[in-house]
Amino acid sequence: MKVFDLTLPALLKRDLFGHLFPGDADEHGAVIGCGVVETERGLRLLARDLMLAKDGVDYVPGKAGYRMLTAQFVMKCADRCSRLGLAYLAVHNHGGTTSVDFSGPDMASHERGYPALLDVVDGPPVGALVFATRAVAGDLWLPDGSRRELREAKVVGTTVGRLYPKLPPRPAVADETYDRQARLFGDRGQALLRESKVGVIGAGGVGALVGLYMARLGVGRLVVVEPERVDITNLPRLPGATRFDARTWLTAEGRPEWLRRLGERIAARKLDIVRREVRRTGMGTVFEGICADVSQNDVAMRLRDCDYLFLAADTATARLVFNALAHQYLIPGVQVGSKVPVDEESGEVGDVFSVVRPVLPDSGCLWCAKLINPTRLAEEAQSPEERERHRYLEEIPAPSVITLNAIGAGHAANEFLFSLTGLREPGWHERYFRYHPRPRDLSMDTPLREPECAECGLGPKSRRAMGDARELPTRVG
Repeated sequence: MKVFDLTLPALLKRDLFGHLFPGDADEHGAVIGCGVVETERGLRLLARDLMLAKDGVDYVPGKAGYRMLTAQFVMKCADRCSRLGLAYLAVHNHGGTTSVDFSGPDMASHERGYPALLDVVDGPPVGALVFATRAVAGDLWLPDGSRRELREAKVVGTTVGRLYPKLPPRPAVADETYDRQARLFGDRGQALLRESKVGVIGAGGVGALVGLYMARLGVGRLVVVEPERVDITNLPRLPGATRFDARTWLTAEGRPEWLRRLGERIAARKLDIVRREVRRTGMGTVFEGICADVSQNDVAMRLRDCDYLFLAADTATARLVFNALAHQYLIPGVQVGSKVPVDEESGEVGDVFSVVRPVLPDSGCLWCAKLINPTRLAEEAQSPEERERHRYLEEIPAPSVITLNAIGAGHAANEFLFSLTGLREPGWHERYFRYHPRPRDLSMDTPLREPECAECGLGPKSRRAMGDARELPTRVG
């Protein structure tokens, strides 16, 4: 039978388990409304709405099995799922810990009820989950009449947890290449890295380092988005870039303007530098390069099945799309960069810092933190001709130094590594990290979350966990 995957935000899983396992060793019920996404990696459901069934009112003694959801509760939940375009998953619990499965009466009830329920929901799949304290099984019915079973449920929070119908076997053969790092997180952790698909938006000084770190760690698949080419000013910060890549014999000061423009047009793409360095590692990472802007819809859509996202491009548009991907598809990620403010009149250097901002389903978003500038969004949406007409002052390139980039890239890569492998300390709270090298100071900022945020909030109009039922804030073509 074909399979599907499930992604659960950590807070939703906490509330669900508090309801299913209150300590009475009894069975309880609920319904989860899920967004749907299907890509080349398969079908994934995104848990969005948790509807708890009240014992004795919505969840009552069954006619064929032990307990059942009432018809009224089922129809109320199915109607809500239908209106929002969500898949319907009925939930209950069994005893046990690391393995679980549906009973015979459970499966019989699915066969009686789900064909009719598909008509009610009218489009998305319907199905059921059964949980033990450390396991989950799933039975999903699709509109075409086919069925799928749950492969794994991913719990996304400050760490990424996983639940299976039964514990998977240990990796058969350990690769000695990774012996030293596997001593930190084990062969299973190394296998998780190999199974992961990571997206990096931006392949400049920070993104190139992140891409190289991912390859060295043993990430299986790396997708990098970057539209720009190399110029001479990139060489101090772009690992592996050479003067040949920048075509400096054509673009050098004093060359005719037409020759310099030719050199700029045929210079190597930043994307190709990262590709070359990743291949040189010999670690077997599959590299997918996209030489385009992430604001293009077809580009952003290729990132929606990533397991983790790095934002290393500092435009408002890139922040907008990254933020939407993280919350609409429940993809954990991190925004990373560095800033060197310089007073234009005095030349005085201000508060230099590297920043790492984790963006998780339950921790607020870049809109809530006021880190997406609407004015810059409007400017970036203009055509090059419009921007040129409205430009009153010449843009001055911001200072940038490889050592500052390395600080941010290293901390961001650790966010990914310690989250994926479960090495994060229990009870750790997600915060933004800033390193200030001038006073040698560290600071932490607590992310803000607005309950009614249209991106990450829990309201009916939020894009949170909507999957392919909601359009991304991108442009077509």
